[in-house]
Amino acid sequence: MRIVHPAVPPVSIPSQRILWVAGLSLMLCACGGPSRGGYYKHDGPPRNQRVNVARVPDAVPRHEPRSETGNDPYTVNGKTYHPLKTAYGYRERGVASWYGKMFHGRRTSSGEPYDMYAMTAAHRTLPLPSYARVRNLRNGKQVVLKINDRGPFLHNRLIDLSYAAAHRLGIVATGTGLVEVEVVGADTMLADAPIGAPVVNRVSQAPAIYIQLGAFSERDNAERMRRRLYGHTYGPVVTQYARVNGSDVHRVRVGPIATVDEADKLVERMQYQGYQPRLIVE
Repeated sequence: MRIVHPAVPPVSIPSQRILWVAGLSLMLCACGGPSRGGYYKHDGPPRNQRVNVARVPDAVPRHEPRSETGNDPYTVNGKTYHPLKTAYGYRERGVASWYGKMFHGRRTSSGEPYDMYAMTAAHRTLPLPSYARVRNLRNGKQVVLKINDRGPFLHNRLIDLSYAAAHRLGIVATGTGLVEVEVVGADTMLADAPIGAPVVNRVSQAPAIYIQLGAFSERDNAERMRRRLYGHTYGPVVTQYARVNGSDVHRVRVGPIATVDEADKLVERMQYQGYQPRLIVE
């Protein structure tokens, strides 16, 4: 469906789920946020589970044409997203959430019906379809899944997993998890093991959660921001140096933060005070 306004370029609405999420964001203040388990009211695991989700196999990457829907720029909650033209080289860490029975059978952004028992996920900008290996940074569990939907749009989440994928990664009970998302497939050459090979769990150095408030080319500017934030009881405020695309970058961050819940509360507090915080997982 397209919405056309005389003064605004056409904007595609990728799926019914996007409309629901846009409405949900307006309700969160009233309903108090996620329920126990990390999902929202009326969503969650199936009542009568007839599938052994522990045995749901990984998705098998294959060459597919781009979906006819879901790959154009779109706007949710006043923010416009521009899907990537290629998934080549994509690898990012962040917070994963999951969605379940409330959307089971509904149309995804790519046009496929959402199957909570399939190994799929939603991502804001990866091309539809794409395939990715998602690794839980806490326990080393990993799955290969198909990106066929758009989202998530709340709380700085990186990826929204199907119920089956969340179960395999061990984050159903907590509702969220710290993950690394890496595109895989014959055309990416990024897989660290051949597709179909036995999955070997690997646990790297413990991941850390930060909230980034600024990035500057000049260290003095970063230090001024750090001093301004110091003493506001946000938590430890640090400056971190990085070399990005051949340029010096000095980042101002709060952290490390112990849990996703604590980070969410701090992000909300800082947004209320006029900052534009960004949740980072390293």
